[in-house]
Amino acid sequence: MTELEILSWNVNGLRAILKKGFIDFLQEKNPDILCLQETKASEDQLPPEIRTAWGYHVYFASGEKKGYSGVAILSKVKPLSVSAGFGIEEFDREGRVLVADYGSFVLLNIYFPNGKASPERLDYKMRFYDAFLEYVDRLKARGRKIVVCGDVNTAHREIDIARPRENSKISGFLPVERAWMDKFFAHGYVDTFRLFNDQPGQYTFWDVITKARERNVGWRIDYFFVSDNLKGQLKRAYIMPEIMGSDHCPIGIRIDA
Repeated sequence: MTELEILSWNVNGLRAILKKGFIDFLQEKNPDILCLQETKASEDQLPPEIRTAWGYHVYFASGEKKGYSGVAILSKVKPLSVSAGFGIEEFDREGRVLVADYGSFVLLNIYFPNGKASPERLDYKMRFYDAFLEYVDRLKARGRKIVVCGDVNTAHREIDIARPRENSKISGFLPVERAWMDKFFAHGYVDTFRLFNDQPGQYTFWDVITKARERNVGWRIDYFFVSDNLKGQLKRAYIMPEIMGSDHCPIGIRIDA
């Protein structure tokens, strides 16, 4: 087996973060696989040296709406196959999902919807959650080992948010969203970070307008999950709050694969 480092980062605009040290980050950390969310860009807006100079295979899923949503995978290990979406048109048109099959495991890079804008968007988010769970359950039923990463847009427990009481009626920490995460874990998936770190104050997102990052008033809404049949191959899981450039920070895992 080979140890792989997989990183995930909601960059809040790929073109914006390219001006904020993204290339330096990529060269310094040199991950085997990097999953990006909220790219707000298409593949032709990525500097060509990323794929030529450092040997990354690059895959994109972009939304129909320009400058919105989008995910990307940069991978030094070439997957056996890569597909976009769940095969459900209302979700796939927003460019939120990339599925990469590496043989020994399947990697899903997902930018889950935000439900704050309206009751309709919250309903969309919950239906997306259910479609996702059906999709990964089908994979797991075939004996596949699964890694899921991305911005889930929900803090699971009170330990995962700086101000739980004040946000209990805000999408991202609603009882219905948190209950869905309980159901997801009950289906045989693991929150990798909490296997290694049970401390409070560990966040991945901070509001820019209120300068929340300076006070570490944050939310842990970015995750790596693995199916329970892959748990034994997990070596590390971590958050990288020192990395700036977005309102989210990167997260990572190391697995034997």
